[in-house]
Amino acid sequence: MSNDTQTNRSNSLARTAAELCAVTRMLEAMNILSYSGHIAVRIPERNALMIQRRTDSRNELVPERMLLVDFDGKVIEGDGKPPSETAIHIEAFKARPDVMASIHSHMELAIAFTMMDGVQLLPMRARATRWKSGIPTHPDPSHIKHMSQGRELARTLGPHHVALMRAHGLLLVAESLPALFTDSVHFEENAQAQMQVMQAGAKVKPLSDKEIEDILALEDRPHHIGKLWNYYIRKGVNAGTVEKEWNLLS
Repeated sequence: MSNDTQTNRSNSLARTAAELCAVTRMLEAMNILSYSGHIAVRIPERNALMIQRRTDSRNELVPERMLLVDFDGKVIEGDGKPPSETAIHIEAFKARPDVMASIHSHMELAIAFTMMDGVQLLPMRARATRWKSGIPTHPDPSHIKHMSQGRELARTLGPHHVALMRAHGLLLVAESLPALFTDSVHFEENAQAQMQVMQAGAKVKPLSDKEIEDILALEDRPHHIGKLWNYYIRKGVNAGTVEKEWNLLS
């Protein structure tokens, strides 16, 4: 391997680590993550994923403390233990080659929808077309500490982009860290919208198939992800949530 190739790979990993820390810190500031929950990103050239240390505070993550973990759950780079539920991410990545990033969150609104009999979380807002294929609920409320449990959750996720976890939280997946951040923001917005309609005592009126088709016909997902990412990264830098020296500003 040439020195240039090694440098490029090193720079790519450093950028990925900075993005992972920024996404985690920003979502913690928005209460989508809290003292628990975690984000992972696939590292294809190492056949591994990058994830935070188990005990590191979500609002203080720094790139140099990130871990590389192989798909057997073994730490191959970094010092420390990964989160106890790392199997969630490993098995999602194994099952879905298209998935590059994933979040396990204990979002309160997501949990609430798993505890209501006969109520299904539906695509309500325009950006919720992302979940037009469905929002399944995984029936196991326990911690996902074993690979076998992770495989069961991955089966519930199936071809979808999110799965709720009964009385526990959610698993949301996307094609990149900026896309994962974008979808996390919109998923919470969508859940809040449906809850507001229900609290008002009104009949829930989700997007129709025709409306979803019309929205998607005009959708430019890469542009929207870039727009939202630029807005929140700049907001994070100004607020001190994101470190300016991570060089994530466009």
